[in-house]
Amino acid sequence: MSPVVSYALHGNIGVISVDNAPVNALSHAVRSGIAEALTAAYSDASQAVIISCAGRTFIAGADITEFGKPPQEPSLPDLLEQLDNHPKITVAALHGTALGGGFETALSCNYRIALASAKVGLPEVKLGLLPGAGGTQRVPRLAGVEGAISLMTTGNPINAKKAAELSLVDRVVNGDDLVAQAVAYAEELVAANAPQKQARTAQITLTDSDRAMLNQQRTQLLKKTRGETAPQRIIDCIEAAAELGFEEGLRRERELFMECMADPQSAAMRHMFFAERAAAKINSLPKDTPIVDIQRVGIIGAGTMGGGIAMCFAQVGIHVTLVDMSEDAVKAGLDKIAKNYAISVSRGRFSEAQVASIMANITPSSSYQDLAEVDLVIEAVFENLAVKQEVFKTLDGICKPCAILASNTSYQNIDEIAAATSRPSSVLGMHFFSPANVMKLLEVVRGAESSDSIIATAMTVSKKIGKVPVLSGMCYGFIGNRMLRPYSREAALCLMEGATPAQIDGAMERWGMAMGPMAVGDLAGLDIGYKAREQLTEEQKGEPASYLVADRLVEAGRLGQKSGAGYYQYDPETRRRMDDPAVMEIVAATCAELGINRRTISDEEIVDRLTLALANEGAKILEDGIAQRASDIDVVYCYGYGFPRFKGGPMHNLEAVGIPRAVARMEEFASKLSAQNWQTAKTLQELSTNGGKLADV
Repeated sequence: MSPVVSYALHGNIGVISVDNAPVNALSHAVRSGIAEALTAAYSDASQAVIISCAGRTFIAGADITEFGKPPQEPSLPDLLEQLDNHPKITVAALHGTALGGGFETALSCNYRIALASAKVGLPEVKLGLLPGAGGTQRVPRLAGVEGAISLMTTGNPINAKKAAELSLVDRVVNGDDLVAQAVAYAEELVAANAPQKQARTAQITLTDSDRAMLNQQRTQLLKKTRGETAPQRIIDCIEAAAELGFEEGLRRERELFMECMADPQSAAMRHMFFAERAAAKINSLPKDTPIVDIQRVGIIGAGTMGGGIAMCFAQVGIHVTLVDMSEDAVKAGLDKIAKNYAISVSRGRFSEAQVASIMANITPSSSYQDLAEVDLVIEAVFENLAVKQEVFKTLDGICKPCAILASNTSYQNIDEIAAATSRPSSVLGMHFFSPANVMKLLEVVRGAESSDSIIATAMTVSKKIGKVPVLSGMCYGFIGNRMLRPYSREAALCLMEGATPAQIDGAMERWGMAMGPMAVGDLAGLDIGYKAREQLTEEQKGEPASYLVADRLVEAGRLGQKSGAGYYQYDPETRRRMDDPAVMEIVAATCAELGINRRTISDEEIVDRLTLALANEGAKILEDGIAQRASDIDVVYCYGYGFPRFKGGPMHNLEAVGIPRAVARMEEFASKLSAQNWQTAKTLQELSTNGGKLADV
């Protein structure tokens, strides 16, 4: 046997046990070990064979360390063929999470028994792939077409009860000793002379309504996933399961799986998979860096952002003291939190009992003195340096010496905030994104004197509350908002030079962005940028053409969605955006004032200007040492700014386009548009000339 797979007889039942910590991934050693155990069971005294796993989970998927490496025999399809055709009854005993190839292994067994706490799923679509070891052929035969579509195109796991309803699990049990229950179940099957059920032999047919549903799903998925190809190929495979025999269906699955593997979308999504994991690692941080145990958190500001941050901590059982200047303000904040949870209950995400438990973790207060014993304070007040400094000066005199003091600022200088305290080593930035209870990104901003311990603690607690943390150095706007400035500049200039808000947003959304820049501005509130610009010098603001239209919209009372009008008009009931001729009148007047002659601008130019502006600034951020690695920048933009994961983030997309081509395009913009705006990053110039990758910078 393999060192990570054992096999033993429990009476007349053979038990294969996989022990490949931490998640029993399907490494070569696991595959070969299971194959050897199955071979041993051919001729021994067993009458049924169980596949079980030690530790906290069943096989949770492929071994990511083997990604991109030449395959080693036995391949997973070969192993599952052996399992599918085994002469004895086979049973999978599921606990934890049975995902991807792990669940495909279970589906190749005759029967599946699962703990009620277990979850199963096929998440390959999240890597731009499809289940490639028979999952697309077995699941429709067991669960039906509609259930198969939902499971495989979302990639989201389902619980054991739901899996049983879909005939993907045969028995759900409770208790601690799953192996003993699986052995008893196998003995029961043997005694009853139960048939060796095979998903491959089940037959499905597509009715006219099924075909209509499939076509509808195709259309909805194209819109929902903004053009991802893997979900469409999954539907192709489901159709093949209904129209072709099992073996021919497997061949079709393999063909489409290889198309996915060769697709740039999958390369981008696999890049993001590894980028997210790399972002959590801090370069040069000693392994023995102490982590502060965060049991109690204080949030200052009970508005939309502060309330959302409070929800993040309360949901994982961390006690929150939510502070605002008055009892009325705190009550309004709590009421908004309760309203948000009521919506979640109505959608089935939480039960009322769960919400009651979460809300019990939040204590309202109108006194800073109630923060004396918290381990971490996060300030979420008005975006003004003087106001924030006053808050931190007050906290310095109240909070215990070991408390961490964090600012949720989007732009302000962490060092200047820390200077208001006597403990700058305890101060850092924790920049959440709105809505804080939904958005996964959290920028952890290191000040000049922030200690290793508080940085490591912030990264750790970020993961505990379900965020994807990225470390940023100190600069105006940190990583994300610093890059947003040239992106927004080019959007504004495209508008002035000849485009409309609808064309700009349409071009970017068709390309893959969740929302175009003008729609994002309206959603966030145009007054936010207006107020931020009031604190800048004329030089810092940049060229007037890049912000005058936005300023005049605000001055006309057009603040965005919240006022019913911004770059667009909004339906008061549905918030559907509509073009507004009044906006183009403001654009025309501003162009006349600045002497700008409008021209025809192509969608290609819009996409190139906006995406290259992002990537060029990202390269400068790397040069300045603000981001640890290029892939961190991709994580920031995919998780915080709606950049499509199937494009891999602005830096990956730059390399996919080709750095020499991108540099040539930027040089063209410098020549035709603005040499000042299009100063190519030195790093990109060097890589264009000498070759190499951003990962090496």
